[in-house]
Amino acid sequence: MSTPLHTSDFDFALPEALIAQAPARPRDAARLLVVGGDGLTDAGVHDLPTLLRPGDVMVVNDTKVIPARLHARRGEARIEVMLNRSEGGGVWHALIRNARRLREGDTIAIEGAEDCTARVIGAPEGGAALLDFGPDPAALARALDQAGEIPLPPYIDRPDGPRPEDAADYQPIFAARPGAVAAPTASLHFTEALLWALGDRGVARATVTLHVGAGTFLPLRGEDPRAHRLHAEWGEVTEDAAAAINAARAAGGRIVAIGTTALRLLESAADEHGHVHPFRGLTDLFLLPGHRFRTADLLMTNFHLPKSTLFMLVCAFAGTGRMKSAYAHAIAQGYRFYSYGDASLLERAA
Repeated sequence: MSTPLHTSDFDFALPEALIAQAPARPRDAARLLVVGGDGLTDAGVHDLPTLLRPGDVMVVNDTKVIPARLHARRGEARIEVMLNRSEGGGVWHALIRNARRLREGDTIAIEGAEDCTARVIGAPEGGAALLDFGPDPAALARALDQAGEIPLPPYIDRPDGPRPEDAADYQPIFAARPGAVAAPTASLHFTEALLWALGDRGVARATVTLHVGAGTFLPLRGEDPRAHRLHAEWGEVTEDAAAAINAARAAGGRIVAIGTTALRLLESAADEHGHVHPFRGLTDLFLLPGHRFRTADLLMTNFHLPKSTLFMLVCAFAGTGRMKSAYAHAIAQGYRFYSYGDASLLERAA
């Protein structure tokens, strides 16, 4: 029988001043809390080459953040649209503010993008709808460039909208495949110099793709985390990536997931023995304490918010008691939290 879980079990007092409003500069100047079985170590992201070993393989997410937040009108009604996931053929699953104002068949006009409209397909449900932008992806890309905003998390205070520097600050160095509406934030800490140092150390790198959806911002509602459903996200592990990851493990190297998105995709693609297979499709895997991890040995990730799905994930990976102690230490030492904040390197609990 599984142990009961309660959302309140994952609460902690986080001073608002510790929610980072801008990244460290340079990126690898951020702090890094190493959380292992033998205790806690304060380090920096630039120390990563000394913390990893020759033969380890970092698994990174190459998704690219798109300017996915749009403002639209249906007649006089103003509507905010957050693109969430491409369904192909110009159709997007989107989260809609004021979704109750929309009906199946309605057409909305995107403000700031000339001649860009979308038709509502099906009845909006649960604050979400399917929007058909038409068959020309280049036209939608132009509209996003003209009128879209980088979808910063609500915890980053931008009352007048994103600043010009956010477009670069919120884009990982590995970004190559457009489709994410939130950054895989552990990747925001890497610089070219750090990647060179890791390569010189003999640390390999495998690239996967998970297009992070807007559901990552949604809070849990209710006291039973198992009742929460994540929005499905599209991911791919290529045959080459799977082979590189499996070869590193077979040779005695460790799998280092760079971010919770890479970890969720690895767990979605692995069999019960931890062998990673090629994967292409949707995943809505929600990792909670009690999950038996089969892939990553280490997880690099930022500091997450109280009662969030991501704090539950790190508790599942490294142990709830260990993570509560680590977060208490981080708060006491002034570590910076969330997307633009500092990082941690977690050892998987036995």
